[in-house]
Amino acid sequence: MNSQTITREQLCKLFDHTNLKAFADKEMFETLCKEAADGHFAMVAINSSPVALCKRLLKDTDVHVGAAISFPLGQTTTAVKVFEAEDAIANGADEIDYVINVGEAKMGNWQYIRSEMEAMVAACRKGGALCKVIFEICYLTMDEIRAIAKIARDVRPDFIKTSTGFGTSGATVEAVKLMKDTVGDAVKVKAAGGIRDWATCAAMIDAGAERIGTSSSLKILAEFDAAHK
Repeated sequence: MNSQTITREQLCKLFDHTNLKAFADKEMFETLCKEAADGHFAMVAINSSPVALCKRLLKDTDVHVGAAISFPLGQTTTAVKVFEAEDAIANGADEIDYVINVGEAKMGNWQYIRSEMEAMVAACRKGGALCKVIFEICYLTMDEIRAIAKIARDVRPDFIKTSTGFGTSGATVEAVKLMKDTVGDAVKVKAAGGIRDWATCAAMIDAGAERIGTSSSLKILAEFDAAHK
């Protein structure tokens, strides 16, 4: 898939339509879910608390509910991450996006990262949910990104993901390309953080991203439509 040949329908199916704000309320979630359903987006990306609400709102639609776990810092124990994921799945989550323990990665504790990933993938598999691993690339070197991607290539989550959108910066073309080159076809890549227009979205798709996490889905679609008149 590339930005030159992608159809509108294919683009919509890349969007994880996002509202992870601390002050998000029921009205905001109702709007988010209606937009996602109307656009036939892939998923709504939310924190774990409103999962049950969004699952009800999206009943009988083709839109998944995705829960962000240990968000946005990743600084909870593996056991807590697993419990939060299991709770979200029990409440209706179809997909889980969890944040790795970045501090352990910075210390080169790759066995910790592997064990954490294995535990989260197992919990998601047991619950029938997709598993996405958030790297938070703004805090990582390219060598560290490659090392985590190699672990993912072995452990096989469904996606590896660049960013939370709450760090010092978001997705970059360079990181997406590195992640995709490392995992190949074994794992998909999700780009998230700072993707607010069609030009940036297109660059991420061309770098290898197969999901786009954004709160600007409607704006990107409008720009895509304008460019394809």
